[in-house]
Amino acid sequence: MSIQFTTDGSPSHRRLALWQDIVCDVFVGLDCKSDLGSAFRGSVTQAALGKAVCSEVSSDRQHVFRTPSRIARSDQDFVLIALGNRGAGGVVQDGRETVIHPGEFALYDTTRPYELKFNDTFTQTIFKVPRHLLQRRLGSTETLTAMSFGADVPLERLAYDFIVRLCQSADRLAPDNAAALSEQAVDLLAMALSERLGKTSLPSSTHRSALLYRLKAHIRTHLADPDLSLSETAAALGISSRYVNDLLADEDASFQRYVLGERLAQCRRDLASAVLAHRHISEIAFAWGFNDLSHFGRVFREHFGMSPRDFRHSQLRH
Repeated sequence: MSIQFTTDGSPSHRRLALWQDIVCDVFVGLDCKSDLGSAFRGSVTQAALGKAVCSEVSSDRQHVFRTPSRIARSDQDFVLIALGNRGAGGVVQDGRETVIHPGEFALYDTTRPYELKFNDTFTQTIFKVPRHLLQRRLGSTETLTAMSFGADVPLERLAYDFIVRLCQSADRLAPDNAAALSEQAVDLLAMALSERLGKTSLPSSTHRSALLYRLKAHIRTHLADPDLSLSETAAALGISSRYVNDLLADEDASFQRYVLGERLAQCRRDLASAVLAHRHISEIAFAWGFNDLSHFGRVFREHFGMSPRDFRHSQLRH
């Protein structure tokens, strides 16, 4: 059955906060902003379709962010295909930006930061696909994010029409049929994307930027693991250890320095939190991958100019 989420019927002062909760539950962890305040309205209809999920989003203007901190706290690994029905919506990811008009679609990846921009009311169909389903058909999709498809290319338009119509019927299909049709939709989508890949030559800097996003997302996702290593990270991304450090050199960091900096930043955030005041400093340090308390205290002081205990006291006094 299709599940309906809506801000209608909620107190006006709670609508935007409720929308934030709805979007995070239906898709992935996101931050939503709108200047409409209590006048804001939105609704989402969701239905499972095999391994994919179909949703229809109708909403007022807003600005949506998938931030590095959200990614670090999430294991969501999807590609979202946004198909325009009414109004226009912007997508920003991997150094590119595009606008989705009615009859067009674009995709974005939940493992890397992105932004969605809507300057007016809109309706979109969202086809949420586990990333591995596209990867096994296409390989990497980083070079295809934040690009518009479907305007005047027959195969792209066919993919748009098939997915939109399939999502409209998703809640009325038998599970076996839904699973089979979902696979066919991904096949058709992969054909359309593959055709574009064959015609498009993107600069190497775009691919490098996408790899750097993936690298940072992997590190943040595994920060709590004290055994997080350069070799394991390189293997997970399918690149060499030397290339990992080469990517991070663009930001004047090495793998070890970047991991240390991220762990210290998370510990600093938790030590400043009144909600976590009951947790021992050692618990916080070990939760973010440190396994030597004296080492943690020394590097914390080097980075922030005071001990973890003194820093916590200075923050909680305020």
